[in-house]
Amino acid sequence: MAPEPRGFAAKMLYGAVRFYQKYLSALKMGSTCRFEPVCSAYALEAISAHGAFKGLVLTLARLAKCGPWHPGGFDPVPPSASMKAARPKGPAASSSPDLLTTENKES
Repeated sequence: MAPEPRGFAAKMLYGAVRFYQKYLSALKMGSTCRFEPVCSAYALEAISAHGAFKGLVLTLARLAKCGPWHPGGFDPVPPSASMKAARPKGPAASSSPDLLTTENKES
């Protein structure tokens, strides 16, 4: 589940997408989205992670891909700058120095 959106504009966009999901999307007969996650879930996540402006731009870019010229498939929301900064980089960041020391002592 996406985190709560921050800011008035983001909350309004988030509410509009939730309205679409609850009332308008239900009128369609079956799922028609060729992407995973579906476009409305992508919009909620993009708005929550990136804010109103960038979330809307990402959502519109995603909607522009919707058509017979694009095969669809898995298309996640790109991580926000704060998520990129929190994620360790490279294989050295994932291996703990304690584990390396313990492994060397056992050998």
